[in-house]
Amino acid sequence: MTRKAGMTPLTLELAGHRVHRLGLGAMRLPTEPTDARATSITLLRKAVDLGVTLVDTAHLYGWGANEELVAEALYPYPDGLLVATKLGVERRPAAADGAVYNGSEAFLRSQVDDALRRLRVERIDLMQLHRVDPAVPLADQVGVLRDLRAEGKIGHIGLSEVSATQLAEARATVEIASVQNRYNILDREYDPVVDACEAAGIAFLPWRPVVAGGADATAVIAALARELDVTATQLALAWLLRRSPVIVPIPGTASTAHLAENLAAARLELTDDQYELLNRAARADR
Repeated sequence: MTRKAGMTPLTLELAGHRVHRLGLGAMRLPTEPTDARATSITLLRKAVDLGVTLVDTAHLYGWGANEELVAEALYPYPDGLLVATKLGVERRPAAADGAVYNGSEAFLRSQVDDALRRLRVERIDLMQLHRVDPAVPLADQVGVLRDLRAEGKIGHIGLSEVSATQLAEARATVEIASVQNRYNILDREYDPVVDACEAAGIAFLPWRPVVAGGADATAVIAALARELDVTATQLALAWLLRRSPVIVPIPGTASTAHLAENLAAARLELTDDQYELLNRAARADR
């Protein structure tokens, strides 16, 4: 794979850090049993060695166990590493999914304190609202995070799974540094949010960034991947990097081989024709 100088920028300012535009989502990393945990720790350290500067975790991932895993692997955190986490989901076994959204002030404050302890830091540089609680006004939820920022416990504030309207509403209360929505070449529901983020200079962190779609579109993607001698996953990540300069994919993996494969996608520069071919395939799929 080759790339041309001066093309797609591969770093972005986010939450006071200059981050590489391919991060790592830690959700898939097992924390138990002991041998699996050791493998997860090795992968996290390898990711940093390979140049990853953004690791994304959340309280929801193992109800705090994933945050503790990240800290065990990477603390003391190397200079330039941004560890982002998320809050706003409460474990409630009696609920249908075993969890509920909770945007109350008391709960959000307790989750920030718990995350500070688990991640072993005095300030969380990027704290993201994992889901908007429909029972609490959005302005109140981000208002709590704004207050926690003023208290020095949070550096920057992000959102997850929001519409363009909700993003605008939140921005009326506090500065928003990032949005993390489900998004990939064949899952384009949040195109308007990507465009809104780009216009405002807000980082967009797509989760589930790898292709999942119809057979016709994936056939086109597979054919181009073979032509370029890359994987379909690498092609999907390269498309995201080309889609907007504010996009920072956070693919997750528990395999060091897949980790290296994902990061290699940064070296793939799509031509205009290749980019439009993929767009046409995606539009036909939809």
